[in-house]
Amino acid sequence: MGKPTLGNPQNTIEILQKYQFSFQKKFGQNFLIDTHVLDKIIRAADISKDDMVLEIGPGIGTMTQYLAEAAGRVIAVEIDKNLIPILLDTLGGYDNVRILNEDVLKLDIRKLVSEENEGKPVKVVANLPYYITTPIIMGLFENQVPVESITVMVQKEVADRMQTGPGSKDYGALSLAVQYYASAYIVANVPPNCFMPRPKVGSAVIRLTRHEKPPVEVRDEKLMFDIIRSSFNQRRKTLVNGLNNSDRLDFPKEIIVKGIECLGKGERVRGETLSLEDFARLSNFLSDSRFQACN
Repeated sequence: MGKPTLGNPQNTIEILQKYQFSFQKKFGQNFLIDTHVLDKIIRAADISKDDMVLEIGPGIGTMTQYLAEAAGRVIAVEIDKNLIPILLDTLGGYDNVRILNEDVLKLDIRKLVSEENEGKPVKVVANLPYYITTPIIMGLFENQVPVESITVMVQKEVADRMQTGPGSKDYGALSLAVQYYASAYIVANVPPNCFMPRPKVGSAVIRLTRHEKPPVEVRDEKLMFDIIRSSFNQRRKTLVNGLNNSDRLDFPKEIIVKGIECLGKGERVRGETLSLEDFARLSNFLSDSRFQACN
């Protein structure tokens, strides 16, 4: 089809007017209108004709055109049914793109990858609405979807959260999940004027490259993330109280205290001061035995 055409504002406006499209606030729609940023995303995602790309939220197909030029195959998942006729138009010249009108949070992505790419790892690329960023990224990791890398545009604050360590106000379950499953680096900061309509906050492109093997050994991944979530659910509480009051966990308080003592921490410690390694050790202690002595 030749060079992508939607990367500039004028072409985006023409398409929106042609279809009398109105932005839906509930879907957090902000379309990218900067070719330099699009080029950066494609370069950072490191896509070749051997790759299948899963794009979440293609919008009017701006980035999808770039992806279709670079990848062997693109599956674009769009929740807004009003965008489907536009996508069929803007992507009509590409025979390597499949459009799915689905809610990605309800889609069995693992099954989709298995059917569409013989279970081989895919590369995920997306311009994500802030309200679904965390559930999408956590879902891709925790559901064991075969993913090689995730290159996403997110709110700047969320990108910072993915990269931060213990003690920071941004540190939380997402920071730890990213550390456990992937290495992260921020590719570019993107100001509001690169989007239509303009968001109120800055954005960033971040690339998460999946670890071949997690950096810590955990006997029960689900338990570790239940502990992590419980410890950050009520940030003001001590770790002991957060875990003891959690509806995800059923360990006696004295066992929780013992586990925390085995980390060399006191009862007043808060979850936000623990490293990934600390959470892994605590999880292994609790999973091994409710009455295990410290090693």
